[in-house]
Amino acid sequence: MYSVKEMFYTLQGEGAHTGRAAVFCRFTGCNLWSGLEKHRSEAICDFCDTDFLGVDGINGGKFVDANALVDAIDSLWPKHTTHKFVVCTGGEPLLQLDQQLVAALHSRGFVVAVETNGTQPLPEGGVDWVCLSPKGKADVVLNECDELKLVFPQLDAMPERFSAIEASYRYLTPKASPHWQATDVIYRDDTTQQTIQYCLDHPEWRLNLQSHKVIDIA
Repeated sequence: MYSVKEMFYTLQGEGAHTGRAAVFCRFTGCNLWSGLEKHRSEAICDFCDTDFLGVDGINGGKFVDANALVDAIDSLWPKHTTHKFVVCTGGEPLLQLDQQLVAALHSRGFVVAVETNGTQPLPEGGVDWVCLSPKGKADVVLNECDELKLVFPQLDAMPERFSAIEASYRYLTPKASPHWQATDVIYRDDTTQQTIQYCLDHPEWRLNLQSHKVIDIA
């Protein structure tokens, strides 16, 4: 059984695949925050801006097995087109994404990406693209990824802590309010300027702007 908050077809808004068409499958639940505001102040990840509670989002629900979920994902992809790409996100998707689901997605021609906090092992069977985004004091069990993406700054998760992780790309995302709205001007604040300066001083890191928020798409 898989519990999914929402699924939708859109463009990837950040990282190395910015602008690429993708089906986003947002799994319910996370191990670093309950998702309830009353628990935010004591959460390891206290700046999350994502609703991952329940199964009441667009195309959300409970799916009895991998094939049922892949049927739903595949139905969102434009008919008679190729280059299928699915981003498994959350919450923390690796609490649910397993070998059976990865295999079923591959069988339908999907390239499978995951956005994870890195506290859970990857399923066997070959996730194609791993975006690792460590949070706070949480222990990271992954030592390599395709892109390492940090919200910056985080007192307990500064870039230096992850220097040993092998990554093709390293991104810093300016930390914003968890209640950010599309009308807010977040890219002119002090946090953004700190992020820009860090990237200038440490050119192995790149500035990551969340273009989906700037242009207000899902």
